[in-house]
Amino acid sequence: MPLSNPDRRLRRTLALAAMCTFICTSSVQTIAAPQLNVTTSWIGNSFGNGQGTWMQINVTAIAVTPEGKVFTNAPWDESGAEISAYQDGKPLGFAGGTHGWGGAGGNAVAVNHRYLYAAVGVGNEKGHLVGSGIWPAKGSQWYGITRRPLDEPKRAAAFQASPEPLNPHAQLSASFLKINEVPAGTHADIGGLAATDSTLYVSNTPMNRIEVYDANSMQRKTQWDVQAPGRIALAADGSVWVLTGAEAGKGGAHAHVEHYSADGRRLDDTLALPDDSVPVDLAFDPQQRLLIADNGPRQQILIFTRNGKTWTRSATLGERGGIFSGVAGRPGPGRFNGLTGVGTDARGNIYVSTNGVGPQREDSIGAGLGATLEAYTPEGKRLWNLEGLLFVDGAWMDPQRPNSVYTGNKRFELDLSKPPGQDWKYVGFLSNRFRYPDDPVFHTDQWPGLPTARALNGHTFLFLTDMYADHLKIYRFDAQRDGETAIPSGFIAGRGRGVQNVPNAPEVPAAGDWIWRDANGNGAFDADEFTRNPGRDHLAGGWGWWIDTRGDIWRARDDKGIWRFRFGGLDAKGNPIYSYDKLDKYAIPAPFTEVHRAIYEPQTDTLYVTGYTADAPHEPGFWKEAGRVLVRYDKWSSGHPAQHYMLRLPWDPKARPPVTPAGLTVEGQYVFVVEPAGNVHVYDKDSAKEIGTFGPGAEVGNTSGWVDVPFGITAHREANGEYLVFVEEDARGKVLMYRWKPA
Repeated sequence: MPLSNPDRRLRRTLALAAMCTFICTSSVQTIAAPQLNVTTSWIGNSFGNGQGTWMQINVTAIAVTPEGKVFTNAPWDESGAEISAYQDGKPLGFAGGTHGWGGAGGNAVAVNHRYLYAAVGVGNEKGHLVGSGIWPAKGSQWYGITRRPLDEPKRAAAFQASPEPLNPHAQLSASFLKINEVPAGTHADIGGLAATDSTLYVSNTPMNRIEVYDANSMQRKTQWDVQAPGRIALAADGSVWVLTGAEAGKGGAHAHVEHYSADGRRLDDTLALPDDSVPVDLAFDPQQRLLIADNGPRQQILIFTRNGKTWTRSATLGERGGIFSGVAGRPGPGRFNGLTGVGTDARGNIYVSTNGVGPQREDSIGAGLGATLEAYTPEGKRLWNLEGLLFVDGAWMDPQRPNSVYTGNKRFELDLSKPPGQDWKYVGFLSNRFRYPDDPVFHTDQWPGLPTARALNGHTFLFLTDMYADHLKIYRFDAQRDGETAIPSGFIAGRGRGVQNVPNAPEVPAAGDWIWRDANGNGAFDADEFTRNPGRDHLAGGWGWWIDTRGDIWRARDDKGIWRFRFGGLDAKGNPIYSYDKLDKYAIPAPFTEVHRAIYEPQTDTLYVTGYTADAPHEPGFWKEAGRVLVRYDKWSSGHPAQHYMLRLPWDPKARPPVTPAGLTVEGQYVFVVEPAGNVHVYDKDSAKEIGTFGPGAEVGNTSGWVDVPFGITAHREANGEYLVFVEEDARGKVLMYRWKPA
């Protein structure tokens, strides 16, 4: 029963300590559980890593060779593919040296016939990396350019001596040109690059200048002032075109195009952009038409043709409005979403990159919202499309549509008759930054979040919790009006961290401790729609969120017990109602000292709780784990819950990799528990007997990334008895999908 005063809380504590109808305990298995017969597949990436390849999770810049080889760059890819190469819809590999050991990618890339030039960052891991000429001094950060052989970009194309020739981490320093040195934590990115066989042009964005280098010796030749220069394109006559004036040189409403001679003289060509355009990249095609990637409301490639000293917009590539036109959120050819790059080859084919938001500033989404790389004929027909759509993401089956599955801000459809990797299709992008700019996807944390989809009063709602389990986002749908878009509907905030940028969010008395509901239905965070927590017990803290099938929200709060927000129905605008006056608080049930997950099944009034006990305590350094013990309680709401069994979960933190319960879920007849390295344990939920284990198969290279979130596993029982088990796999831009049919 819920607690409403200290006396009832004490009685509840005593009752839970004494309860036990019957106990069925189990320890970590001394005999290895059998390997279950599963089929491994995945969703969200064009390649599953079966052949050691994947599509990177973000692309913020591209450069194209005359033969149609596309080189990319981005600040981050979880497995080090920041600088990658693709051709004819196939990955050719990545350059390396941009991930770990102080390395990072960047937002600019260029090629000539001999070299690849890419913007990179070099840090020192908070002073732990020391080496003169290899890493910056403690407290400093470098931004500059790495030069690599075009035909073998993993190698350094040295233009200076390496400070330590035998040190593999120092070898790339011989091909690194330092442009800016700034205090650690300061951004001083290179905003654009362009190259001929003799000359390299560099947009030193924070210093407001174009710098010109010899492309072979890498010695500076000249420079000239330009306000916040960004991307650069070189015309056939040798003149230089620059995007300039945007914040940090990364695209914005005030960006425009400027034209310079090769020696830096401003030319008076006129190229007028539409007032609402947000230009982010530019390139010339073989006909010397100028292509500009417009990341504003148009979401198009604008094509300009020269007429004397003026330029006229003569064509476009892509649907006006991009993915947000027509059925909003529905992907397809020419329906661009967050343009970041454009380039052409010698045949006039056009290459376009997107990442769901566009070039990123310091306060924007850490890894984008799903990378795509596409190729089109000069006539606009799509030749190929690559997708790296997911990062720190999970999956949950749509409760009202068969074969439909949600991730943090996307929807996919499954065709299980097809082979692994071909059994999914991307059909919906859920975040509409033009219609709903207050969407917390763009303002909290760095990623959309881990999904739960529930059907409440005949309507589907999507609940998302973040990587650190601080907050819960709630979305509703209106397909006729908003297509695939998930409309911001509610928000339960915990810690102040991650929500300080939410528009109109209360700052006092406890930053972050509030509930928001979209009372007027406009999807905006209006100031009068927030309710602060009126109690003394703050919601901040705790790893467990669970939304049961009746819409109640369960919060496992470490050493503060279990909280339950009762579903209060839907308001006049169709938003689910949650409030502090319908909040039940349960004390920590015996035998726990901390509770990290609480999964409730209303149909049977059963609560599955995991956490730590006095003889199985929490160990520092394991921050998100479900805990070492699972207890099933029957008749939870009766006032006299019964402990059905206690199961000791796999726990060996000294193993390599560690064996701990990173997350769990309950579905059908089973409890599914996942380890950090991706191995899944299956238990019968009635007897606690371990049925078996499984992990990633050959289809994905027998490899999983770290399950680095508290809700990294979900499951769905199909009508034929088969289970679909989804596991977060952020290393290579996908979610693993296992198919298991119990014997």
